[in-house]
Amino acid sequence: MTMIYNKDAKKKNTNLSINSDLLLKAKEYKINLSNSLEKILEGELRLKEKEKWHNSNKEAINSYNLRIEKDGLFSDNFRSF
Repeated sequence: MTMIYNKDAKKKNTNLSINSDLLLKAKEYKINLSNSLEKILEGELRLKEKEKWHNSNKEAINSYNLRIEKDGLFSDNFRSF
């Protein structure tokens, strides 16, 4: 899997505002807020990177799909299924 950020980068303190009841429940279950947020942000970043890749390659993908639709695959004559 491709790294989308430097996991060895120095940690940086930040301030957040979250729902007080949510925070209380997370503390009751000893949920590590920093780790949880990092995992969620990584997932969000992956989605954004996929979307960015798809948008930047949309023209090539559409062109390829049209060519395959018109001409077929080079291996069509070799398949037995």
